[in-house]
Amino acid sequence: MTINSEARQKVFGTLLANALLRWETLVTLMVTAILFLFVGDVSLPFMEWQPWYWLILGGLAETVLVASTLTDPEATEQALAEDFEREYDLRNIRNRISRERLRDAFEYRRNMLKLADAARGAMRTRKRTLISDINDWIAHMYNLANRIDFFEGNERAARDLQDVPRKIAEVKRLIKNDKNELTRRDRMRQLEILQQQENTLKAGTHAIKRAEIHLESTLAALGTVYAQMSLLGTKDTGSTRGQRLSIEIKDEIDKLQDTIDAMDEVQFYNQRLNDDLLDAIEEVEDDASLERSEQLQRQRLSTIAEDAGDAMAAAENEDVQLQSQR
Repeated sequence: MTINSEARQKVFGTLLANALLRWETLVTLMVTAILFLFVGDVSLPFMEWQPWYWLILGGLAETVLVASTLTDPEATEQALAEDFEREYDLRNIRNRISRERLRDAFEYRRNMLKLADAARGAMRTRKRTLISDINDWIAHMYNLANRIDFFEGNERAARDLQDVPRKIAEVKRLIKNDKNELTRRDRMRQLEILQQQENTLKAGTHAIKRAEIHLESTLAALGTVYAQMSLLGTKDTGSTRGQRLSIEIKDEIDKLQDTIDAMDEVQFYNQRLNDDLLDAIEEVEDDASLERSEQLQRQRLSTIAEDAGDAMAAAENEDVQLQSQR
């Protein structure tokens, strides 16, 4: 299977829809309907004409039209471009800055497609290959924009940014006043996790800023690649200039992936800290419950001892009274 046939299969539905919505299809349908309704008597020496023959001819004409669209390389490229922009729908990006950066990136890509369409032969193939790499580049930009949306839309993280400093101050106060070594140790562990969580939350805030800056810088790099691509001539088909462009594009994709991985790592670490914090809080609560239970047990034993003492004292008093009576 060739690359072109794989591409056609990928966008078969789009190609078919485009073929059926072409103006030529509308003309074919109209002419066929007119001939079927109003031109029924056709004199042919070798056969008797039937009106429904027009429907067969119209269907054959439409079949040829659809087949020509499905096998047209330019139509395939156009369908691929349409599918790409539908897949990475800018309406799904909430952050205004990210959406603007991606809108500019798509504009660069459309202009690159025009450069490829204007080229011929090997240079056209070369530019199409570069655009395939650009697609990967923009896909990584889109994924990074999604990470920014996730961090900004994380209500729990926003709440924690306000609550964690307050919790840290509260735990410090409890540690200062806690005389029990067991619970004091657990609260120290809780404080350590809270401080780690605070640092991770701040790292998430910084990650958003770095990601926005990276989106802006990678867009500038994309503009530079577009300018260099527009300067590629027929003599540059196999030259180092084209190879250098491919390397630059790959470097930018790697940088974007590194930023995405860093944001995912911050999110994963923050989630793990939240789980550890919950465990630490449960330990403190369990220890405090155990301490309360032991204290209650001691109080009960003390009460029992006091009652026993009172009973013994009462018995001794009775014995003394009995002896005096005797």
